[in-house]
Amino acid sequence: MLKSSFYSLFITLICFFSEIKGQEIISIDSLKINQIQTLGSHNSYHQRANKFILRFLKGLSGILPKEFNPKELDYAHEPLPVQLDSFHLRSFELDIYADPNGGLFYNRKKNNLLGKPKASNIDALKAPGFKLLHIPDIDYNSHYPTFVSGLIELKKWSDAHPQHLPIYILVECKVESIAEKLKKMHFTNTLPFTPEIVNDIDKEIKSVFGDSLKDIITPDKVRGNYATLNEAVLAHNFPTIGEARGKFIFVMMEVGADNYLLNHPSLQSRAMFTFSSPDKPECAFIKFDDALENEAKIMDAVKKGYIIRTRADGPNVQNRSGDYSQLQAAFRSGAQIISSDYYTPDIRYKKHPRRFTNYSTRFSGNDLGRINPVNVPESKVKE
Repeated sequence: MLKSSFYSLFITLICFFSEIKGQEIISIDSLKINQIQTLGSHNSYHQRANKFILRFLKGLSGILPKEFNPKELDYAHEPLPVQLDSFHLRSFELDIYADPNGGLFYNRKKNNLLGKPKASNIDALKAPGFKLLHIPDIDYNSHYPTFVSGLIELKKWSDAHPQHLPIYILVECKVESIAEKLKKMHFTNTLPFTPEIVNDIDKEIKSVFGDSLKDIITPDKVRGNYATLNEAVLAHNFPTIGEARGKFIFVMMEVGADNYLLNHPSLQSRAMFTFSSPDKPECAFIKFDDALENEAKIMDAVKKGYIIRTRADGPNVQNRSGDYSQLQAAFRSGAQIISSDYYTPDIRYKKHPRRFTNYSTRFSGNDLGRINPVNVPESKVKE
């Protein structure tokens, strides 16, 4: 499945010794962070939606949009430390909803309609701050109820593994709700990500990582003395792997990005990057969901110096079809962050082999990473 087994084997060995034993490996540490590929999970906090809710949504499939399709919600992830240790993931996607006063998501209003307990009984949901879930009222099962609790778990793991490869945290500001589609059923209305609200994201990140953000690679650190972040990236000013060990990189998805940039040109003084496009001064990260459709575009962007996030699969698609073509395109493209819902096979394939397959997204040998096949000359790794 992998195009270059030598590259894959090589980085497995060097990453193992570097992360676990702390040995200095010049050949890998001298590469830039955009010169390796890593795997990550999609909606990394997510636990499978409750069966009674999936049945409810299936009955409304004719009137609800695609994102409320029960097949889109019927997947589950391991806790973050398991994803880090057992599956060697180094990118995580966290969906956050604004809740500045607290308590907005404490009650699950869909449960009330079905005679189930409405109260979540999760005290953390009563406190002000961003909440970590997929869709209010219908897809709320999460390993971590709050953004801060998820960050604390990641920081704790990092402190115990100070030589780890850089970890990407992709933050999606969510406003999605079923309330707009079923207005008479009194579901939870979500809040917009205003300029004040997006400022609070940085505050919560700093509450875990400290005001200095010393363990975070920020846009300011990449921009350096260049006029714009985009100029710095095109000049190959990303840090080396050696400089990035033990650190995190936060990237904001589309929603909220305009307000996050307000009064912060090129993301000056911000904790997070944003996904953008090459014509914008703040561009360092670009998102292409489907590598199969965008392989040539991804490859071109990687060659220019950008870091690309793409997806290897989608919920309840490749786990049923067993089709590796999108995954293979992602590997070939050079995209540095490859997200998956199936870093381990869907557990249902053993009981229902006619409906599910043992599809999974992994590098050869369950590697920590892979030398980028697009922007690293072979001579760089034959030392």
